[in-house]
Formats: sequence, C-alpha cells, structure tokens
Amino acid sequence: MARYSVFSLLGNALSGNRNWERVWRSPEPKPAYDVIIIGGGGHGLATAYYMARNHGITNVAVLEKGWLGGGNIGRNTTIVRSNYMLPGNAYFYEHSMKLWEGLSQDLNYNVMFSQRGVLNLAHTPSQMDAYARRGNAMRLHGIDAELLDRDQVAKYAPGIDMSAKTRFPVAGGLLQPRAGTARHDAVAWGFAYGADRQGVDLIENCEVTGFLRENGAITGVETSRGVIRAGKVGVAVAGNTSVVLQKAGLNNLPIESHVLQAFVSESLKPLIDGVVTYGAGHLYISQSDKGSLVFGGDIDGYNSYAQRGNLPIVKHVAAAAVTLFPNLARLRLLRSWGGIMDMSMDGSPIICKGPMPGLYINAGWCYGGFKATPASGWCFAHTIANDAPHEYNAAFTLERFAQGRVIDERGAGPRPELH
Repeated sequence: MARYSVFSLLGNALSGNRNWERVWRSPEPKPAYDVIIIGGGGHGLATAYYMARNHGITNVAVLEKGWLGGGNIGRNTTIVRSNYMLPGNAYFYEHSMKLWEGLSQDLNYNVMFSQRGVLNLAHTPSQMDAYARRGNAMRLHGIDAELLDRDQVAKYAPGIDMSAKTRFPVAGGLLQPRAGTARHDAVAWGFAYGADRQGVDLIENCEVTGFLRENGAITGVETSRGVIRAGKVGVAVAGNTSVVLQKAGLNNLPIESHVLQAFVSESLKPLIDGVVTYGAGHLYISQSDKGSLVFGGDIDGYNSYAQRGNLPIVKHVAAAAVTLFPNLARLRLLRSWGGIMDMSMDGSPIICKGPMPGLYINAGWCYGGFKATPASGWCFAHTIANDAPHEYNAAFTLERFAQGRVIDERGAGPRPELH
C-alpha cells in the first residue's frame, strides 16, 4: 500500500487521478485470528491500529455489520477537547489530545485536526467559580486552561449576544486553546488505512450473530459470513453494546442507549472561529471549513436504537443557538442526523476485561466518544494485548459501579440520561 505524499498527489494529478490505490483491502474472513474486534467505527479501528502498531499483533480482524465508519464516528459534531476535572477522566482525555496532535503524521492520513479552541460559557458568578475550580484542576493535571471575563469572551466570539437582557447573560467562560475539531469521516478512514497497512483484516457486511464458548471462555464469534475463531474478542460497538453483549449472556450492563442528534446549516461567511458551548441551554456550535454551522445539544429523552431523532430536540437546540447568536434566526437548516449513544450510569466510559475470559468491553461513552477515539483505541489495545489495563483506563472498570468508585464528572448521580 503506497504512502501518501506531495509526490503521490502530484503524480496522480498529472494522470487524471486514475491510478489511486484502494485505501484498504476487502478480504474474505479467515477461519481464525488472534484477536477479533467487533465494531468498525472509530474505536474499533483505532484499537486494531494500535494493536498492530504498539504490540505487534497483526493477525486481527475488525468485523463491521455495515460499512466502516457508518455509525457514531460519522454522526457527531467533531469536537475534540480534554477539559475534564476528575483525574480518572483528565489524564485519559489529555492523552487522547496529545495523540490527536500528531495523528495525521502518525497515520499518514490528514484527519483535519484544527486546534481552534473550545469555550465553555458561564452565566452566573457561581458558575464562574466552578469554572475557576475546573480550570485550576486542569492546569494541575498539565492541561491548558484560561478563565475569560466578559470582555475576553466578546473578543473571542463577537457574534454572541452579550447584553444583560438576553435569556442567559454571559458572565465569562473557560477556554481550552488546544481543543478544536477534526473531520469525523477522515478519522475513520485514516485509522482504517493505518490498520490495513499493518496487515489487519477489515471485514465489512459481517454481522455478529452469536459468541462461541468453551469451558466458560469466549473463543470466537458466529457471523453472517460464518464462524470465526479467536483467542480474544473485543466489543466496541457504541450504542449497540447491550444488543451485542446479550448474545454473550450479559443482560444487565450499567448503560442505556439514547439518540443524540446533530445539525448542519447552510454556509455563511466566517462567524465562529472556535467551538462555543454553554450548559444553561445545552448548545455546542462551531463552523466547518465549508462555512456551515455544526451544532447539537441534549440527547433525546427516551431509549432508542434509531439513528434519527425527534422534533422537540430540533426546536430546543435551534432555540438555544438563536438565544446565543441572534443573527442566526433566519439561517436555514440543511440536514440533521442521529447517533446511538451508550450512556453509562456515571457518565464515564468502560474499557476493561469482560466478566468471562476472552471477552473485552469498550462502551459507555456518553458525549465523549469522538474526542476519545485515539486514546480509547490505545488503551483498549493495551488491555487486550496484556490482559491488564493501561494506567489511563485503569479506573474505567465495570466493577466500579458495584463498588461505589464512580467517576461522575457532572455530579448528576446514577442517571444515564443526565450525563
């Protein structure tokens, strides 16, 4: 598989772009592998890539029931940040941020990572105090953070309604300058390209219909394309985790599946340089390279496996956007979509060995899945390869829910829909 470079770009341009090679192969599944990863989204592809790159395990298959990147990795608002306060999350997401910063070079594939900053708005003095605390905790963890006053917020995002009569008056905000956005599709394609170059088999249209067991251990899977055996099986299927793991006999996982919608507007001139978000109305909004505004808000308030949402959330998010940026009131919405979110009971992820030998679980990502993609793959690959967690995911166990060692960043309690 050829590497991308300025020379390959020029050569293919001169040949009318007729000689580009396929980005990854389409192999037939082998009877057995050392490791099977169920889920061909960002986390599954990243796991396979780091499995080969970091641990030299290349006899790996990624099984995807549809097409690679057809799930949540291509259905999000592309935000990348590490502005977490609790140590269990902060070190993990900052490791992910550092991987993002070199990801295009590492993969030899442009994931379009743009460090334009993420600003969280505060609306009351008490919220400013809370952001000061969060920012101080971030800096103690080695993460960049800047507390902005009203004038600095107005300078950073000139389109915001800074009047005292607006529904949510702005008191200031917390900025992470190194945060930003990446192109979601390119992330999936880049990890697929990187994994394929190292010999990983990426098998599309291959739905897992059951698990093989011998002496209480998982030894492979049954699929729509036949039985495939493996010494280790990792599950990274986002909102379908409960459905897939029920086939292995796990029926009481501490997660729920909800729909999270995202929206894209028509293109307009540059308005929002970074990412702006606020919790009072729950909106996160940025502007793409094409000029469209990309934004989202709350999950839909009911359990669902549908990749579409409902009208009340459309209305809620649009109202939040217009409240913050009144000049968007006449902007037309081009399209919307939904991703299936597996919301954990404490709002933090699960990356660990499963309750039976040979099974490994990557789940419970709530709103944090896209930004975590590199670190999730890194840590899940380490856990599978070594039968032990990496230091960055050591706290993300299933057992923490039974032992009361929850990682509740928001302080919302055991309510998945509130995280």
